[in-house]
Amino acid sequence: MRKFEDIYAHACQRKGGESELKALLPKVRTALALRRVKDDRFLAEMTRCVFQAGFVWRVVNNKWDDFEDVFFGFPPEKIVLLSPEQLEKFGTNKRIIRNMQKIVGVQHNARFILDVAKEHGSFGKFIANWPSEELIDLFAYLKKHGSRLGGMTGQRVLRNMGKDTFVITGDVVRALQRAGLDIKDTPSSKREMALIQDQFNQWHTKSGLAYSHLSRICAYSV
Repeated sequence: MRKFEDIYAHACQRKGGESELKALLPKVRTALALRRVKDDRFLAEMTRCVFQAGFVWRVVNNKWDDFEDVFFGFPPEKIVLLSPEQLEKFGTNKRIIRNMQKIVGVQHNARFILDVAKEHGSFGKFIANWPSEELIDLFAYLKKHGSRLGGMTGQRVLRNMGKDTFVITGDVVRALQRAGLDIKDTPSSKREMALIQDQFNQWHTKSGLAYSHLSRICAYSV
């Protein structure tokens, strides 16, 4: 089993030193800060990541102001009230990417957020209270109850919103394989996900580093 200290040293070497590496690590919000994030921001980030999946991210980002305008700021309570005819009209709007399945998914995720918020007070509180040592269960929950939030899409939403989470990119998988984990190039089974979670839990306990930072360091080591 390759030690994390070796992974860290290799990442530092590849990125030009320890200070340079630390400057590249993602920001992690505190639980308190996450709880304060409004539901519309979670729906907006879900939408951004869903539209970026399988597409050119730059194009989505360049159109993002128009997305915000067309979906009037992504308030879930308003999005769920859109009629099928209104959604179809969005599908012809050249200001956004006209993928009808993903547009319909925005409404599905708005309903998902409202259901969670009804039970937990807000979607941010729900995410903040989920323990990072059980992230794979959160990934599965997003996939099951959300629209197109499986794979790395849901993981990216969490990371981008500041949740302390690893993201299972190809580079992270390769780093884990080099560390001795028996996982495939595209891990998906419960066994593989449990192995990944357990490895990050061990590294987190030993190093004290955030899961987001452990994940990014792994990626930079490859």
